[in-house]
Amino acid sequence: MANPNKARGTAWESAVRDYLNRFLGLVDETGAFHNALSGENVRRAAQEGARDVGDIHAAPFIIEAKDVKSPAVPTWLRQADIEARHAGFPYGLVVHKMRRAHVRHGRVHMSVRTWTRVRLALGMPASEFAALYGWTPSLRGLDTSRWYFTCSLWDLGHLLADYRRNVPGVSDAAV
Repeated sequence: MANPNKARGTAWESAVRDYLNRFLGLVDETGAFHNALSGENVRRAAQEGARDVGDIHAAPFIIEAKDVKSPAVPTWLRQADIEARHAGFPYGLVVHKMRRAHVRHGRVHMSVRTWTRVRLALGMPASEFAALYGWTPSLRGLDTSRWYFTCSLWDLGHLLADYRRNVPGVSDAAV
């Protein structure tokens, strides 16, 4: 791969995918899927022309993986929401790489709207949802479209497992 930035981005996407598959117990010790046809497997998406479908599919989430020095979270979240719609998934989010940190410390960003929809699907009050998954708010000025919540990739792994366990039809829709 000639472009070093593209290579770095691809490596980060693969690291996130591999981490979530291991965290969720979907692969064996060699990294091979237990069930290669399962809709629960976390996969890097093949790009499909002009209608981008996100970097990683982890039903019910489309994940935009970002390995850049300067974050632009509100812009990334708008991109993730558009790509989730293109892919037919209900939620988009962003995982931003933290320099010199293990992949589990990647920062997961979710818009307030998406955060609320996920929380309601799980039937949880806001305070419980925030505490259980380590969410912290980022309130950027008076423009609420720039507000978002952040947790770690480790916390997202727990959320993903709980969502799949408690909300019916998730893996069926992902096949």
